[in-house]
Amino acid sequence: MTAQPLSTLASSASAFEWTETNSLWLIENPIRIVIYVAAGLTARWILHRMIDRATRRPPAGADNARAQPALLKHLRDRTPKSLRDPKVVERRQQRAETIGSVLKSTVSILILVWVLLTCLSVLQVNIAPFLASAGLVGLAIGFGAQNLVKDFVSGVFMLLEDQYGVGDVVDLGEAIGEVESVGLRVTTVRDIDGTLWYVRNGEIIRVGNMSQDYAVARIEIPVAHNVDLERAQEVALEAAQAVVSDDSVAGDVLGAPEMLGVQDVSADMVTLRILLKTRPNAQWSLQRRIRKAILAAYEANNIRLPYPSGREFGPSSALIGGGQQTAE
Repeated sequence: MTAQPLSTLASSASAFEWTETNSLWLIENPIRIVIYVAAGLTARWILHRMIDRATRRPPAGADNARAQPALLKHLRDRTPKSLRDPKVVERRQQRAETIGSVLKSTVSILILVWVLLTCLSVLQVNIAPFLASAGLVGLAIGFGAQNLVKDFVSGVFMLLEDQYGVGDVVDLGEAIGEVESVGLRVTTVRDIDGTLWYVRNGEIIRVGNMSQDYAVARIEIPVAHNVDLERAQEVALEAAQAVVSDDSVAGDVLGAPEMLGVQDVSADMVTLRILLKTRPNAQWSLQRRIRKAILAAYEANNIRLPYPSGREFGPSSALIGGGQQTAE
């Protein structure tokens, strides 16, 4: 009668002692791991929501001047008028979404690493070797992939500074043409011959953007030495003004043509220069139209263009040339 209760008490004491000894592994550690995982997921969700709010456009119906992501409000805005252009607004939205995607990926990786290291620490795993190994691996990757890191960092700053975007005509040194895609590592540019150039962002030393805010059409007109320069300038300016007054191009013009006068004097010709402020990417078509109009105006007003050999083009010179050929 007494042995059975003593045996029961002994087994109960043994079970209690076993549970107390291993309670750290059965109860406390799992609870701590669950808490850390939940904290990591919560922090990730909160940070992702903050990034989305900073990189998403305000609701539809907002004024275009305010319809830009909050992340870009304090970045460089070169001209307030550009805010009214739907293409610029869309470009800024794409730029903000790209930056947001990079930020969210970075946040997720950092939180994942923190949760893993914390869980290993809870399980009493010595994480010092892992940290040392990670440092060595990171150092090796840094040396081996330094160009990749350089491209990535340059791409991030390029997006933040809005140096160029899809549709811009840029001069990247070796490649000149229209930007077709912008990535964190590579920018693709299509040149005038149709060649698609892949340019690593880390290799771009300088950027010449011909499509931001406004452009300037530069028209240079060669005339002969013996023409009336005042009359030649007046006729060229009137022809340019007639072109920009056309309704078909009025939307691309941001100012009146400006005759600068004699730009250069050489043995064969005198060069006149006209400048015209235009919208981005419209300068080349306006240059062609104005040159054509000036050529027709000069012909109508008998203003001579220079002859390549330094002589005026006319019947007398043609006869001289023919006589020389006959004698030979």
